[in-house]
Amino acid sequence: MNQKRQKAYRAGLRAEFVAGFFLMASGYRILERRYKTPVGEIDLIIANARRLAFVEVKGRADVDKALGAVSLRQQQRIKRAASHWLAKRGGQITRDIGFDVIAITPWRFPRHQKDAFPTYSLDAALATLQHSHPDTGHVHIIKGI
Repeated sequence: MNQKRQKAYRAGLRAEFVAGFFLMASGYRILERRYKTPVGEIDLIIANARRLAFVEVKGRADVDKALGAVSLRQQQRIKRAASHWLAKRGGQITRDIGFDVIAITPWRFPRHQKDAFPTYSLDAALATLQHSHPDTGHVHIIKGI
């Protein structure tokens, strides 16, 4: 690995550490860090009582550049990796599911953009039926249907 790549790798690790600390202070529990699958990687998987989120961490000099740095291709990769994670757990998910971005910028608090990109293709990627419970609004993923 060349020096430039090593520097970027270390900066990414630092950004993920800061994001994790910020999210824990915000009431989230970190379920996974750097979750790797054959189809992609998810920086952080977090949850609280109501929500499960797959988080992409972006460190940039500017907040807007960081929040806008998740390309459509990256979104698809993250969704495929999320589908992999959900499929391995099976059963029903009784929390809302979201895809978030955390912007890490120098000398500023992290910015957490919830639901940064849509979840509607998640069910297709899982090849499952997805519906919301009429009373609670929780998303249920039922495998094998």
